[in-house]
Amino acid sequence: MRIITLTTDFGTRDWFVGTMKAVILGILPRAKVVDITHEIPPGDIRAGAFALMASCRYFPRGTVHVAVVDPGVGSQRQAIAVQTARRFFVGPDNGVLSWGLALEKIKTIRLLENRQYFLQPVSRTFHGRDVFAPVAAHLSRGLSASRLGRELKDFVRVPWPQTTKQRGEVQGEIVHIDRFGNAITNIPEEMVSCERVGLCEMLGERKVRCALAEFYGAVPVNRPVAVIGSSGLLEIAVNGGSAAQQFGLKIADKVTVRMKS
Repeated sequence: MRIITLTTDFGTRDWFVGTMKAVILGILPRAKVVDITHEIPPGDIRAGAFALMASCRYFPRGTVHVAVVDPGVGSQRQAIAVQTARRFFVGPDNGVLSWGLALEKIKTIRLLENRQYFLQPVSRTFHGRDVFAPVAAHLSRGLSASRLGRELKDFVRVPWPQTTKQRGEVQGEIVHIDRFGNAITNIPEEMVSCERVGLCEMLGERKVRCALAEFYGAVPVNRPVAVIGSSGLLEIAVNGGSAAQQFGLKIADKVTVRMKS
């Protein structure tokens, strides 16, 4: 039995997530539905893309990933299913799937247009329930992606910021801030190491300088530290506090890592 994951900005206060699960179970009663997160900030496509990217590769082969961060629901934006060598991705074609798909070998991209696999009638405001949930359940039952609609050549991508390395410096930027206030950058582990890094410098509301260490508690409480986090990316943290709040860090703030000479 394949796993179906859900990543949304719906929260858990309302009935939206539970109703999506009801639709899935109505089609596939033995489905195993896993919540990645429903606390994406409303309409924040980049945050949804990051959550999916950070988690999708840990699920077994055949998993169907559903991501619904969909400020354009009801508009002319397309709905897609992407089959890769290992799994499926289902959601609006607005970039929310793109960072997860960057890690995959893509086999086919299909437009969701065969209404036979939708819940009827289709609401203009809740495609999570009426389009994405039932399509995911049918794929998990073994439906061929070719039955869903026409094949597309590409999908919408949220650009991943580029890192640069020159003159003993690695430059990147903050791409995500987690609930602990840790500022996660786009700088991958392979570009830095404790042995080589002399200083990390962040430009937020005020300049932050800190060393790279192996864990948060390597510095005193309330002091900043850079670590390689669980996503495999460099992150800026405060031991026992929030780096984002303490230093006014935001998405797209620049980060410079200076190497030891």
